Amino acid sequence: MPKFVVLYNAPQSAEATMENNDPAAAAEGMKLWMDWAGRTGAHLSDMGAPLGNGQEITPAGASAANAAVGGYSLLEADSVEQAVALMDGHPHLMMPGASIHVFEALAIPGM
Repeated sequence: MPKFVVLYNAPQSAEATMENNDPAAAAEGMKLWMDWAGRTGAHLSDMGAPLGNGQEITPAGASAANAAVGGYSLLEADSVEQAVALMDGHPHLMMPGASIHVFEALAIPGM
């Protein structure tokens, strides 16, 4: 079954979002994520995690990443259409300015 990488984008870093959440809001947010995870069932191969302290590596060296990616999940689905459908009602989209990218992990020939 094809694998998909889900990237959660937001205008605010995951660290800042978690710092600014009060405990009740954080618990409610986690419940919404767990409800989504339950709806995806066996298609969710890795719930993932928030991402922080990103670094961009270039031939010149490393520096702080200037990316809006705040987290990831891993899915298995029959098609990209099914993977996108699994994102329906995802709680991440409740955040103003948030978006989700879904990428198919392509097989490398000979590996």
